[in-house]
Amino acid sequence: MVAWARPWRNSWCSMAPTAKLQALANRLGSATQVCVADLTQAQGVADLTRAAQAFKANVLINNAGISAFGLLQNQTWDTLEQVLQTNLMAPLRLTHALLPHLLSQPQASIVNVGSTFGSLPFAGFAAYSSAKAGLRGFSQSLRRELANSQVHVLHVAPRAINTALNSPAVNALNRALGNASDSPDTVASQLLNALAQNRSELHIGFPERLFAWLNGFAPALIDRGLAGKLATIQQHAQTPQP
Repeated sequence: MVAWARPWRNSWCSMAPTAKLQALANRLGSATQVCVADLTQAQGVADLTRAAQAFKANVLINNAGISAFGLLQNQTWDTLEQVLQTNLMAPLRLTHALLPHLLSQPQASIVNVGSTFGSLPFAGFAAYSSAKAGLRGFSQSLRRELANSQVHVLHVAPRAINTALNSPAVNALNRALGNASDSPDTVASQLLNALAQNRSELHIGFPERLFAWLNGFAPALIDRGLAGKLATIQQHAQTPQP
Protein backbone atom coordinates (compact mmCIF):
# COMPACT_ATOMS: atom_id res chain seq x y z
CA MET A 1 0.00 0.00 0.00
CA VAL A 2 1.09 3.52 -0.72
CA ALA A 3 -0.16 6.35 1.46
CA TRP A 4 0.17 10.09 1.49
CA ALA A 5 -0.76 12.41 4.32
CA ARG A 6 -1.08 16.09 4.96
CA PRO A 7 -1.94 17.48 8.39
CA TRP A 8 -5.68 17.35 7.69
CA ARG A 9 -6.24 14.85 4.92
CA ASN A 10 -5.33 11.32 3.90
CA SER A 11 -5.13 9.44 0.64
CA TRP A 12 -4.40 5.78 -0.12
CA CYS A 13 -3.50 3.81 -3.16
CA SER A 14 -3.31 0.08 -2.79
CA MET A 15 -3.43 -3.32 -4.45
CA ALA A 16 -5.65 -4.44 -1.55
CA PRO A 17 -9.30 -5.33 -2.22
CA THR A 18 -11.34 -2.25 -3.10
CA ALA A 19 -14.10 -3.11 -0.60
CA LYS A 20 -11.67 -3.03 2.33
CA LEU A 21 -10.24 0.30 1.24
CA GLN A 22 -13.69 1.79 0.82
CA ALA A 23 -14.74 0.59 4.27
CA LEU A 24 -11.66 2.27 5.72
CA ALA A 25 -12.39 5.46 3.83
CA ASN A 26 -15.95 5.45 5.15
CA ARG A 27 -14.67 5.23 8.72
CA LEU A 28 -12.21 8.08 8.21
CA GLY A 29 -14.73 10.41 6.61
CA SER A 30 -14.85 12.84 3.72
CA ALA A 31 -11.25 14.05 4.12
CA THR A 32 -10.02 10.71 2.70
CA GLN A 33 -9.48 9.79 -0.93
CA VAL A 34 -8.90 6.28 -2.24
CA CYS A 35 -7.16 5.26 -5.45
CA VAL A 36 -6.70 1.63 -6.47
CA ALA A 37 -3.90 0.85 -8.92
CA ASP A 38 -1.50 -1.89 -9.95
CA LEU A 39 1.88 -0.33 -9.25
CA THR A 40 3.71 -2.96 -11.28
CA GLN A 41 2.11 -1.51 -14.42
CA ALA A 42 2.90 1.81 -16.10
CA GLN A 43 -0.79 2.78 -16.22
CA GLY A 44 -1.19 2.22 -12.50
CA VAL A 45 1.81 4.42 -11.73
CA ALA A 46 0.47 7.12 -14.07
CA ASP A 47 -2.98 7.02 -12.45
CA LEU A 48 -1.50 7.29 -8.99
CA THR A 49 0.83 10.11 -9.97
CA ARG A 50 -2.09 12.15 -11.31
CA ALA A 51 -4.09 11.48 -8.14
CA ALA A 52 -1.18 12.56 -5.93
CA GLN A 53 -0.64 15.75 -7.86
CA ALA A 54 -4.32 16.65 -7.71
CA PHE A 55 -4.32 15.93 -3.99
CA LYS A 56 -1.21 18.09 -3.50
CA ALA A 57 0.39 15.22 -1.61
CA ASN A 58 3.60 15.94 0.24
CA VAL A 59 4.31 12.53 1.80
CA LEU A 60 4.83 9.30 -0.14
CA ILE A 61 4.98 6.03 1.80
CA ASN A 62 6.13 3.09 -0.31
CA ASN A 63 4.70 0.16 1.61
CA ALA A 64 3.43 -2.19 -1.11
CA GLY A 65 5.00 -5.59 -0.69
CA ILE A 66 4.68 -9.33 -1.21
CA SER A 67 6.77 -12.22 0.03
CA ALA A 68 7.66 -15.64 -1.37
CA PHE A 69 9.14 -18.07 1.13
CA GLY A 70 10.83 -21.09 -0.41
CA LEU A 71 14.08 -22.48 -1.71
CA LEU A 72 15.24 -20.65 -4.82
CA GLN A 73 15.57 -23.76 -6.99
CA ASN A 74 11.94 -24.68 -6.24
CA GLN A 75 10.44 -21.31 -7.17
CA THR A 76 9.30 -20.24 -10.62
CA TRP A 77 10.83 -17.23 -12.32
CA ASP A 78 7.38 -15.64 -12.50
CA THR A 79 7.18 -15.72 -8.70
CA LEU A 80 10.66 -14.26 -8.26
CA GLU A 81 10.00 -11.55 -10.83
CA GLN A 82 6.76 -10.56 -9.11
CA VAL A 83 8.56 -10.19 -5.79
CA LEU A 84 11.22 -7.97 -7.37
CA GLN A 85 8.69 -5.92 -9.31
CA THR A 86 6.43 -5.27 -6.32
CA ASN A 87 9.02 -4.74 -3.60
CA LEU A 88 11.70 -2.85 -5.52
CA MET A 89 10.75 -1.72 -9.00
CA ALA A 90 7.30 -0.37 -8.07
CA PRO A 91 8.61 1.92 -5.28
CA LEU A 92 11.47 3.12 -7.48
CA ARG A 93 9.15 3.72 -10.42
CA LEU A 94 6.54 5.55 -8.37
CA THR A 95 9.13 7.69 -6.61
CA HIS A 96 10.66 8.61 -9.95
CA ALA A 97 7.25 9.63 -11.29
CA LEU A 98 6.31 11.68 -8.22
CA LEU A 99 9.66 13.28 -7.48
CA PRO A 100 9.14 16.44 -9.59
CA HIS A 101 5.87 17.06 -7.76
CA LEU A 102 7.40 16.43 -4.33
CA LEU A 103 10.27 18.78 -5.14
CA SER A 104 7.72 21.49 -5.92
CA GLN A 105 6.26 21.30 -2.40
CA PRO A 106 7.48 23.55 0.43
CA GLN A 107 8.31 20.41 2.40
CA ALA A 108 7.96 16.73 1.49
CA SER A 109 8.93 13.25 2.63
CA ILE A 110 9.49 9.85 1.03
CA VAL A 111 9.22 6.83 3.31
CA ASN A 112 10.41 3.47 2.00
CA VAL A 113 9.29 0.52 4.10
CA GLY A 114 11.88 -2.21 3.76
CA SER A 115 12.67 -5.13 6.03
CA THR A 116 15.29 -6.42 8.43
CA PHE A 117 16.01 -8.91 5.62
CA GLY A 118 17.30 -5.98 3.56
CA SER A 119 20.25 -5.75 5.94
CA LEU A 120 20.18 -9.35 7.15
CA PRO A 121 19.45 -11.52 4.08
CA PHE A 122 17.85 -14.81 5.08
CA ALA A 123 17.81 -18.29 3.60
CA GLY A 124 14.46 -19.11 2.05
CA PHE A 125 13.85 -15.47 1.14
CA ALA A 126 16.41 -14.89 -1.62
CA ALA A 127 14.25 -12.73 -3.89
CA TYR A 128 12.58 -10.87 -1.01
CA SER A 129 15.90 -10.16 0.72
CA SER A 130 17.39 -8.98 -2.56
CA ALA A 131 14.49 -6.62 -3.23
CA LYS A 132 14.58 -5.16 0.27
CA ALA A 133 18.35 -4.75 0.13
CA GLY A 134 17.87 -2.88 -3.13
CA LEU A 135 15.22 -0.66 -1.54
CA ARG A 136 17.59 0.18 1.30
CA GLY A 137 20.32 1.11 -1.19
CA PHE A 138 17.86 3.17 -3.21
CA SER A 139 16.76 5.03 -0.06
CA GLN A 140 20.30 5.87 0.97
CA SER A 141 21.35 6.94 -2.51
CA LEU A 142 18.26 9.11 -3.01
CA ARG A 143 18.67 10.70 0.44
CA ARG A 144 22.20 11.77 -0.46
CA GLU A 145 21.05 13.00 -3.86
CA LEU A 146 18.34 15.15 -2.27
CA ALA A 147 20.44 16.39 0.65
CA ASN A 148 20.23 20.01 -0.51
CA SER A 149 16.48 19.88 -1.18
CA GLN A 150 13.38 20.07 1.00
CA VAL A 151 12.55 16.39 0.41
CA HIS A 152 13.36 14.10 3.34
CA VAL A 153 13.94 10.35 2.79
CA LEU A 154 13.27 7.82 5.56
CA HIS A 155 14.01 4.10 5.31
CA VAL A 156 12.16 1.83 7.75
CA ALA A 157 13.24 -1.77 8.36
CA PRO A 158 10.71 -3.74 10.43
CA ARG A 159 11.22 -7.28 11.59
CA ALA A 160 8.37 -9.80 11.12
CA ILE A 161 4.90 -8.22 11.24
CA ASN A 162 1.68 -10.05 12.08
CA THR A 163 -0.13 -9.67 8.76
CA ALA A 164 -1.67 -11.84 6.08
CA LEU A 165 1.57 -11.41 4.14
CA ASN A 166 2.94 -14.30 6.22
CA SER A 167 1.99 -17.72 4.92
CA PRO A 168 1.31 -20.58 7.37
CA ALA A 169 4.79 -21.90 6.56
CA VAL A 170 6.38 -18.55 7.48
CA ASN A 171 4.42 -18.40 10.74
CA ALA A 172 5.52 -21.95 11.55
CA LEU A 173 9.13 -21.06 10.76
CA ASN A 174 9.02 -18.00 13.02
CA ARG A 175 7.66 -20.13 15.86
CA ALA A 176 10.31 -22.81 15.32
CA LEU A 177 13.14 -20.26 15.29
CA GLY A 178 11.71 -18.15 18.10
CA ASN A 179 11.49 -15.06 15.88
CA ALA A 180 9.57 -12.20 17.43
CA SER A 181 6.99 -10.23 15.46
CA ASP A 182 5.19 -6.92 15.86
CA SER A 183 1.66 -5.75 15.22
CA PRO A 184 0.98 -3.43 12.26
CA ASP A 185 -0.09 -0.72 14.73
CA THR A 186 3.27 -0.92 16.51
CA VAL A 187 5.18 -0.54 13.25
CA ALA A 188 2.94 2.29 12.03
CA SER A 189 3.36 4.17 15.31
CA GLN A 190 7.14 3.90 15.21
CA LEU A 191 7.17 4.94 11.55
CA LEU A 192 5.16 8.08 12.27
CA ASN A 193 7.39 8.95 15.22
CA ALA A 194 10.50 8.56 13.07
CA LEU A 195 8.94 10.74 10.39
CA ALA A 196 8.06 13.44 12.94
CA GLN A 197 11.62 13.32 14.29
CA ASN A 198 13.07 13.68 10.78
CA ARG A 199 15.05 10.46 11.14
CA SER A 200 16.78 8.89 8.16
CA GLU A 201 16.83 5.23 9.24
CA LEU A 202 14.63 3.18 11.54
CA HIS A 203 15.36 -0.47 12.37
CA ILE A 204 12.58 -2.00 14.43
CA GLY A 205 13.23 -4.82 16.89
CA PHE A 206 16.06 -6.15 19.03
CA PRO A 207 18.18 -8.21 18.60
CA GLU A 208 17.35 -8.01 14.87
CA ARG A 209 18.89 -4.56 14.44
CA LEU A 210 22.05 -5.76 16.21
CA PHE A 211 22.34 -8.75 13.87
CA ALA A 212 21.71 -6.49 10.87
CA TRP A 213 24.57 -4.24 11.97
CA LEU A 214 26.78 -7.26 12.62
CA ASN A 215 26.04 -8.64 9.15
CA GLY A 216 27.43 -5.45 7.65
CA PHE A 217 30.51 -5.57 9.87
CA ALA A 218 31.29 -9.30 9.98
CA PRO A 219 29.00 -11.30 7.67
CA ALA A 220 30.96 -14.51 8.23
CA LEU A 221 29.71 -14.55 11.83
CA ILE A 222 26.12 -14.40 10.61
CA ASP A 223 26.87 -17.12 8.04
CA ARG A 224 28.00 -19.43 10.83
CA GLY A 225 25.10 -18.52 13.09
CA LEU A 226 22.45 -19.13 10.43
CA ALA A 227 24.08 -22.36 9.26
CA GLY A 228 22.80 -24.02 12.42
CA LYS A 229 19.24 -23.02 11.50
CA LEU A 230 19.40 -24.05 7.87
CA ALA A 231 17.86 -27.50 8.34
CA THR A 232 14.84 -25.96 10.05
CA ILE A 233 14.49 -23.36 7.30
CA GLN A 234 14.73 -26.02 4.60
CA GLN A 235 12.14 -28.18 6.34
CA HIS A 236 9.56 -25.37 6.49
CA ALA A 237 10.42 -24.16 2.99
CA GLN A 238 9.23 -27.52 1.64
CA THR A 239 5.73 -26.92 3.04
CA PRO A 240 3.27 -26.46 0.16
CA GLN A 241 2.30 -22.80 -0.18
CA PRO A 242 -1.38 -21.80 -0.44
